[in-house]
Amino acid sequence: MKKFNIRKVLDGLTASSSSSAPAAPGSRDSELVQESLQSEHFQLCKTVRHGFPHQPSSMTFDPVQKILAVGTLGGALRLFGRSGVECYCQHESGAAVIQLQFLINEGALVSALADDSIHLWNLRQKQPAILHSLKFSKERITYCHLPFQSKWLYIGTERGNIHIVNVESFTLSGYVIMWNKAIELSTKSHPGPVVHISDNPMDEGKLLIGFECGIVVLWDLKCKKADYRYSYDEAIHSVAWHHEGKQFVCSHSDGTLTTWNVRVTAKPIQTITPHGKQPKDGKKPEPCKPILKVEYKTTRAGDAFMVLSGGLSYDTVGRRACLTVMHGKSTAVLEMDYPIVEFLTLCETPYSNDVQEPYAVVVLLEKDLVVIDLGQIGYPIFESPYPLSIHESPVTCCEYFADCPAELIAALYSVGSRQKRQGYSKKEWPISGGNWGQGTQSYPEIVITGHADGSLKFWDASALMFQMLYKLKTAKVFERPRSKEDKPSTELVEEDPFAIQTLSWCPESRILCVAGVSAHVLVYRFSKQEVTTEEVQMLEVRMQSDLSDVESPEPAGDQTPTLPTPGAASSSPQEGEPPLQAATGSTPSDLPRGNVPCLQVRGSPLKQSPGYQVDLVVQLVGVSGEPPQQITSLAHNSSYGLVVLGNSGGLAVVDYLQRTVLLNMATSELYTPSDPYQRQPRSPRKTRHPSGALCDGNDGPTASEDRCKSPTSGSASPCNSDEEPKQQRFLALVKTKSRRFSKTVSSDFAKISRKINSSTEQKPDTEVSRRSWCRRSLPSRKHCMSLRRGPDVARLTLDVRRTHSEQDLNAKDSSFSRSRSSSVTSIERESREVISSFHFCETFPRKVTEGGPGPCLMVGTSQGAVLLLDLSLPPAADQRLSQPVGVSSCGTLVRLKGGVMTMALLDAAGALLPPAYEPWYDPNASDEDKEKERSRRRGPTSPAASQEGGAADGQYAVVCLEKQATVVAMPSQTAVFKHNITESSFVLRADVVQMAASNCIACFCANGHIMTLSLPSLRPLLDVNYLPLTDMRIARTFAFSNLGQALYLTSPAEVQRITYSQETCDNLQEMLCELFTPVETPEAPNRGFFKGLFGGGAQSLDREDLFGETAAGKASRSLAQHIPGPGGMEGMKGAASGVVGDLARARIALDERGQKLGELEERTAAMMASADSFSKHAHDMMLKYKDKKWYQL
Repeated sequence: MKKFNIRKVLDGLTASSSSSAPAAPGSRDSELVQESLQSEHFQLCKTVRHGFPHQPSSMTFDPVQKILAVGTLGGALRLFGRSGVECYCQHESGAAVIQLQFLINEGALVSALADDSIHLWNLRQKQPAILHSLKFSKERITYCHLPFQSKWLYIGTERGNIHIVNVESFTLSGYVIMWNKAIELSTKSHPGPVVHISDNPMDEGKLLIGFECGIVVLWDLKCKKADYRYSYDEAIHSVAWHHEGKQFVCSHSDGTLTTWNVRVTAKPIQTITPHGKQPKDGKKPEPCKPILKVEYKTTRAGDAFMVLSGGLSYDTVGRRACLTVMHGKSTAVLEMDYPIVEFLTLCETPYSNDVQEPYAVVVLLEKDLVVIDLGQIGYPIFESPYPLSIHESPVTCCEYFADCPAELIAALYSVGSRQKRQGYSKKEWPISGGNWGQGTQSYPEIVITGHADGSLKFWDASALMFQMLYKLKTAKVFERPRSKEDKPSTELVEEDPFAIQTLSWCPESRILCVAGVSAHVLVYRFSKQEVTTEEVQMLEVRMQSDLSDVESPEPAGDQTPTLPTPGAASSSPQEGEPPLQAATGSTPSDLPRGNVPCLQVRGSPLKQSPGYQVDLVVQLVGVSGEPPQQITSLAHNSSYGLVVLGNSGGLAVVDYLQRTVLLNMATSELYTPSDPYQRQPRSPRKTRHPSGALCDGNDGPTASEDRCKSPTSGSASPCNSDEEPKQQRFLALVKTKSRRFSKTVSSDFAKISRKINSSTEQKPDTEVSRRSWCRRSLPSRKHCMSLRRGPDVARLTLDVRRTHSEQDLNAKDSSFSRSRSSSVTSIERESREVISSFHFCETFPRKVTEGGPGPCLMVGTSQGAVLLLDLSLPPAADQRLSQPVGVSSCGTLVRLKGGVMTMALLDAAGALLPPAYEPWYDPNASDEDKEKERSRRRGPTSPAASQEGGAADGQYAVVCLEKQATVVAMPSQTAVFKHNITESSFVLRADVVQMAASNCIACFCANGHIMTLSLPSLRPLLDVNYLPLTDMRIARTFAFSNLGQALYLTSPAEVQRITYSQETCDNLQEMLCELFTPVETPEAPNRGFFKGLFGGGAQSLDREDLFGETAAGKASRSLAQHIPGPGGMEGMKGAASGVVGDLARARIALDERGQKLGELEERTAAMMASADSFSKHAHDMMLKYKDKKWYQL
């Protein structure tokens, strides 16, 4: 019987109700497109988490399985093994993990949380689950101890009591050690919480209990009484045993270490202050900071190791956290970059009664994990195989690329391997447990992260791995300010001036474009050869503001037009433009202080290592003392040799091959005069022009051309100021806006607040409506442009002067920070139009075209408009560097509600038409090799490429906005499909991705929904409420990729990967790593014949007789509540991987049992042979001395 799927029915109902009916001309064509994607192809689930655990709190290690576990303040568990073996678990309560204990070599873990609950985790399955939980209700947990090969867990509480839990059944024993019986009359006050529990290495029946006040008790479990009590004046933080069980060491709050003999309770046999100054007169050393933890490990060949954290002198103010290693007479102080959370000493044996032989120390820091090699001189650290350096500098942007060229990862690894630091330990990484998954998906995946210090990191994300390949530092292109006087004169960025804002990368051509927060763009090429650049090529661009806060002055006579009508002719500066007149005060010496770039390009020669090498720097320059606007969108095309960047002022098209600026226009100038969507410039007030600036003019309300007048050709009428009080307050508010990059998150929250509030607004204020009507009735605003060319061809400055300095006040705000009053927000929504996205393609630029499709640029704005720019490239490839490239505006393609998020182009069959690209070639190779590679240029092939004008629609333009998505047939420019994505929220990230040999739109909304829409019909295929937006870090770093993969930063240091592919979800169990592997437990230390004969060896204890219900009785039911976990035995059996897995585990268990039986038989035979040999030697000795007198011996 076929299984009924309710999801299909719901998807069909949603598609029929939410998708609008297609237009008549396009519906017949769309019926020919066969869509293969169905809802069965989609399922959302988390895969793996990479990076450093956020806010770590505890750590433990399994010395047999070689697995490390880290707990966090957020209730998360991260488990690490060999390179590529990582696992993430989460406690439902979210309480902080205060302590972790492995059941060594048993595939289980006990976690104690701050909410006084303990949990038993099963690690024998690929996705660990909780087997049992125990919630204490009357006492707070402070310390836990689980002896090796024991099933009884000791739990110390804040009241000073110790309870015992059976970890197999997770039930409390009736055996309780009460604090008053432990201390009796040794102190008059409460000893405080239990801070340490451990059993004597040589006698399991003796339990050492440390109380916070400074009292230590050696408790006899059998006799139920205290054997010895040790008292010290200072509080205790930790206790460590010597492996022989005759001595132990305590660390105290005054920075001292006390060594005690078990049988001597009066005073410690030794008291030292490792970091205290020893007075010459023999007095007590000055107190130091507390020693938080100490470990005492012995060796066979030499002196013992004593490792401790803390204990520094109080006069070392500002000194970083240190780990002290005391070995014999030598003391090494190792400084750490971050505060120490926990450390563990790794030893060769898991038995506490054997010589420990320490070989490494694992140090858990607040933001790093360090492993120190104790076996080499100088204590070098091991090179970590984990991706723990994601947060080395805060992540500001993230991009995800799946199914990359196969040779790309190897190329990045080859250049990145030369960047590795030297001086690491030569030994292998000691945390080497677990096994890799056996996944079948092996396509290359690359993740690029941009950081606040201007660096970019390339990560290999293939097959659920995450390894850093290459690191690029963009800051070395610029001069670093050495003093306050050298800092940028603008106030655009006060912190992190090199932070990465956005990036555009082409994996095929390996061209990388990076936009920084200081309004700069860097173009990089990939080369395998080292090169020294004598002078970094640079372009300066003055973006023209598209704000409409200023009313144009009255006309002052005829003026000379300086720019052609947008769209009427090519916008290339080399042709089609009349000469521009220089403006007064345009020389560099006369420019205002703000008319300089925010960053200064390096003037000295730049040595560039193999890898990405800078080819061109584009910097936006402020006007009239105001800083430039931050770049909001960036794109490039390697086949055309163009880079396009946009912000709140407009866009600029740069030819990075010829080092020229092709187009620099405000957004409003991109609309053609006949464009029905053209935005008329509006201005509610007048203002006075500053001296030396160009005046705006107009020819009346019907003027259609942009004009400007040189100050030397005539005088313009002065403008009087008539500011209204509210407008003055508005300007003052905008002026006081902070431009610090560290406050980007607050501005992003302002965007969400504005959009959520605006979605509930029904109608604007009456006064707002009146002002908006006044704005629409005002005449068109004019612009002036001044062009400067210096002797250096590589340095071109395009100077678009604004009419006055206050014109750009609103533009200083990014497009994401508009959260003010309803009236101001309404005005801004109408007056501001920010460039939000770009897409290079080959399509039909106009409705009626004589030829076929050609190179075009689609421009998306924050007001929902999609504009087309026609690109005129030289006909022959060899003329590319000599012939100019023309750019002309073709008007608006479509306009909908919300900002444009992404755009794409489909052919008539619904296949994605990727942008043209140039195959990679080494720019530093010989000219012959360059020509061979350049001759291989190719573009996307499409069935519509051969269609002529007037033919049927052969392409579909896909546009996804914040609220809607639409599909437009080309070249008729008819909307054939439209879908309302959301009404109450808005889209944060959208991409057109490839899935199962087809295409779809993937969207992530602010309300946490992840949705996919089919193409071209825009049928809803997936809608899951996955993650409500609680942190703008998620919005800034969320990235989709092809083949159903996505990721985002779930914390400042962790990357969470998810999949929305059903195929990946089905194969996820095979792809995940295995934490538990069958390993034989090391043999217990040999006690020796005489120790076994005369005693003195380790004494065992039958804890079952002491703690079992028969001897100890039942515990109080009100003390703790047992909660069965979802990963219990029944759940484990149901979640098992099948009969094959069960048989394999049974076979392994039988092999282990047989092996152990064989070893037992061998040991028995060896003991019998030893006994026979001893008997023979004893008999011979007796015969030798039988007849001799005592004086003859």
